Amino acid sequence: MRPFRNLKIGGVIETELSEILLREFDFGGALVTITGVEVGEDLLQAKVKLGIIPYERGPEVFQMIQRRRGEVQFKLIKKLRFKPIPHIEFAIDH
Repeated sequence: MRPFRNLKIGGVIETELSEILLREFDFGGALVTITGVEVGEDLLQAKVKLGIIPYERGPEVFQMIQRRRGEVQFKLIKKLRFKPIPHIEFAIDH
């Protein structure tokens, strides 16, 4: 496999996901940023690390994103034009 493909795909996913989160979610005063995307070697899974400020609202905001993960995945599939699209998993970055 090409050495930088995972990094390139991670960058594209990070850009598109940040736009989707900005447009589709109202976090009620919390600031949510994507701090990193790790794409697996087989390009089937991507772990998206989220930074949430203030930290106290982290679990609440994280649950909101997790509930709509399927919707976010669907919007990402519609935006991106490469195959396979990695399955998105969210995690809080401390």
